Amino acid sequence: MTLKLVIGNKNYSSWSMRPWLALRGCDIAFEEIVIPLYTDDPADKARILSHSPAGKVPILIDGAVTVWDSLAIIEYLAERCPEAGLWPADAAGRAHARSVSAEMHSGFQALRNECPMNLHREIRPVELSADARANIARIEDIWRDCRARYGAGGPFLFGRFSGADAMYAPVVTRFHTFAVPVAADTRAYMATMMAMPAFAAWVKDGLAETWTIDRVENV
Repeated sequence: MTLKLVIGNKNYSSWSMRPWLALRGCDIAFEEIVIPLYTDDPADKARILSHSPAGKVPILIDGAVTVWDSLAIIEYLAERCPEAGLWPADAAGRAHARSVSAEMHSGFQALRNECPMNLHREIRPVELSADARANIARIEDIWRDCRARYGAGGPFLFGRFSGADAMYAPVVTRFHTFAVPVAADTRAYMATMMAMPAFAAWVKDGLAETWTIDRVENV
């Protein structure tokens, strides 16, 4: 049975991007269902609720199984499709990848608020708070440490593409769109992610969308 992934606008939905990229980046077949977010049409919200009572995207549907959280979806995919290698093969690497992914999942609120994902946005910097700058520094440290420990096997955080890369993918768009000043090794990792065919496909689709969310466009 074909997996189904319910997502929001590709231009804005960072949470949707994560499992979508995990699926596409690992060549796992799935059907995509796009429902625009924050519209005035109650039918759009009803469509999301018809898939999950949580009322949020993304949502993975695998027959009778429904999973409605980005990181939970990646964990489910890692179990369902072990050949995809969404987590590192060794226990220490898996623990590290899960830790940094969980930190992304629950943290960095200042960066999220001040630099919302918006692929359409003109590339230009904004004045960032001390908290947002601290978030950026921590993310750079995470990427640098992962690459130093596990990068011998390839250009991604843990060598080959993994769930951790999927979790941090929207940060790459934020750093790019808001012209965040970062170190050379951070730029190199961003270039690796942006060169991924799956990443490029998501960006292309997002740029082609015509939906807008005013509260994000005004940042």
